[in-house]
Amino acid sequence: MIRSDVPMLGFCAWGSGVGKTTLLTSLIPVLLLHGLRISVIKHAHHTFDIDHPGKDSYRLRESGAVQTLLGSRQRWALMTELSHVEPQRQEPRLAELLTHMDTSLADLILVEGFKQEAIPKIEVYRPSLDHPLLADQDPQVIAVAADGAAPTKLPVLDLNDPVAIGEFVVSWLKQQRNILKIVSTH
Repeated sequence: MIRSDVPMLGFCAWGSGVGKTTLLTSLIPVLLLHGLRISVIKHAHHTFDIDHPGKDSYRLRESGAVQTLLGSRQRWALMTELSHVEPQRQEPRLAELLTHMDTSLADLILVEGFKQEAIPKIEVYRPSLDHPLLADQDPQVIAVAADGAAPTKLPVLDLNDPVAIGEFVVSWLKQQRNILKIVSTH
């Protein structure tokens, strides 16, 4: 189990294109209404770029900088070009990426992807895609968000109802906080 100062809740699915990001983008505003500060760690299975050709930061990174930090009054972003340091690098583990997060800024970290990691997860499931349920193989899955019937004994949440999923997440988070209080008093 990954240790974190802030509770983490994963959102996983059998593959890409199932709707994890769509769910999270509708769920985050609901959680904000509950007064929660949310951070997100998202796994990308492919090369990605948050910078664009022609921008100064892109040119600096492409010139060989290992790290480029962009900063303004509204936000900052740190890009680390691992291919310059470890060309044969494996996919990063969640625990490694977590070390780069400022956990003092969040009440909950939502994790998209990383389905193999040992953290509590909600599985995004679409019966029409005919994929097997990950919940059948992963004891860390605590609920299934589906757009139809899901063959599981776990709670099944309506994938199209982010308010109901938000209520489930808030209830789960309260349970986690109570567990932490009990553990810390012993």
